[in-house]
Amino acid sequence: MVTSKATSVEAYIAELPEERRKAIQAVRRVIQAHLPRGLEEGMQYGMIGYYVPLDRYGPTYNGQPLGVAALASRKGYMSLYLSSVYSDPKQQRWFVDEYRRSGKKLDMGKSCVRFKSLDDLPLELVGEVIARTSVDDFIALYERQRSAQRETSGTKPPKNAAAGKPRKGAAAGRSPTKRTATRRASGTRP
Repeated sequence: MVTSKATSVEAYIAELPEERRKAIQAVRRVIQAHLPRGLEEGMQYGMIGYYVPLDRYGPTYNGQPLGVAALASRKGYMSLYLSSVYSDPKQQRWFVDEYRRSGKKLDMGKSCVRFKSLDDLPLELVGEVIARTSVDDFIALYERQRSAQRETSGTKPPKNAAAGKPRKGAAAGRSPTKRTATRRASGTRP
């Protein structure tokens, strides 16, 4: 299964082959047992997602809840996505070190831990990494990252306009530059 169109976690699990179903259910139980208060489980991006609900933190840049973790069955393997590990270098070092100490071989992308069977995954470590980051800590991590991205890209956060700060350029009532006027007339964008 590459991406599921299932609309519920139960439907997602039901469409898995039996061996994958058992493994995904076992990892799911560990995640649920260690899930910090305030996170929810549901379908997100065609996977089982664990996220901060929009009524707790939103709107986000893409209108989706902040995903903390996800669990998926892919074509050749299963995946556990850990945003807190990906987003925090200190957490990532800890996780990689602990994974090695478990004696299991780590097959990891940026946030994705790939495993072909349940035996490839140290379940105690999965529970521990899920429990390590509270909702408030994850939101703070997300906000630090978004702020750093805006600083490096030179964009302003959208809430500045709402906070009453003046806007620049044509939006503030100034005449557009010659280049902007030319683009508008020709229908091209920068």
